[in-house]
Amino acid sequence: MMKQQSNINSLFHKRWLKFRLHKRGYYSLYIILICYFVSFLLPLLVNKDPLMVKFNGNYYFPVFKYYPATTFGMLSNGEANYRKLKQDIKEKDNDDFILMPFYPYGPNENLLDEINTMPPTPPTSKNWFGTDDRGRDVFARVLYGFNVSVSFGLLVTLFSFMLGTIAGALSGFYGGKTDIFFQRVVEVWSALPFLYVIIILSSFITPGFSLLTFILVLLNWVGITLYVRGEVLREKAKEYVFASYVSGSSKFKIITKHILPNSISPIVTFAPFAVVGNIALLVALDFLGFGLQPPTASWGQLIQQGMSYPTLDRWWLIVIPLVFQFVTLILIVFIGEGFRDAFDSKQYSRLK
Repeated sequence: MMKQQSNINSLFHKRWLKFRLHKRGYYSLYIILICYFVSFLLPLLVNKDPLMVKFNGNYYFPVFKYYPATTFGMLSNGEANYRKLKQDIKEKDNDDFILMPFYPYGPNENLLDEINTMPPTPPTSKNWFGTDDRGRDVFARVLYGFNVSVSFGLLVTLFSFMLGTIAGALSGFYGGKTDIFFQRVVEVWSALPFLYVIIILSSFITPGFSLLTFILVLLNWVGITLYVRGEVLREKAKEYVFASYVSGSSKFKIITKHILPNSISPIVTFAPFAVVGNIALLVALDFLGFGLQPPTASWGQLIQQGMSYPTLDRWWLIVIPLVFQFVTLILIVFIGEGFRDAFDSKQYSRLK
């Protein structure tokens, strides 16, 4: 058992070493991982709420807790305007202070009182990428949109691959009536018109992030099921599977310890390209109005706003999210190319 585990570790080590030789994919993986990790820290870096406020000798942490404007001596009954509060504290020249994030604008914050003109407004020194048609900062929205898009692509790919792998493995391994049942389900499910299903569901419910992820997982598992089924049918006819039967291994152990590890490696090479497809799909659905609804930060919504102007003179609403989308997708494609080379089954095989 230890020898088999050592062989598996050695195989993955060889694949990792080969992936590192693919410099374009290797560095793209690190860039995406770093950017994705930083995107979860955006509330501390790009936000209208300060990290810390010292006011009248008391300390407050608005980024973690809501405080009404009256807490800081403002007449408004709503949320405090911390950028204005920072100016007031600076004018008083006392020991109070306010520590704002690196970029002091939130993705859903309305800036109509500050821009003093009809939105959308072009890029300025304060709003680096301008504002959208509701006066919200575009720079903040595209950064938060990166986290939403990548998270969506990863989750849909992960769960649809898990569902498709389980269905394909059961169908291919057990065969007979089980295989017939799964094949009929796949045929019926694949015949569903994807866009029509989304339109119909959107007319009844407002799709949030979790619900839209769930819907697309249910619609995206079919393709990987057929591939896994074919791989399992090919693997279960090999001699090492018959040897496992003779040694008394259970069917569950054979399929999980022997067949799936040999069948699933090529699937890994599909994953980055599936993530690319799911991110592009989310942008397209948001552009058409059937995806995530406002005020969720979305690249597709920004592009749709820019395209709604006949002369396309609000170029920043189109170009900036498209550039972010292009760079993100091309980096993930580079990762997929590296995975494809590293997991080339013709070069490395557990049977060797």
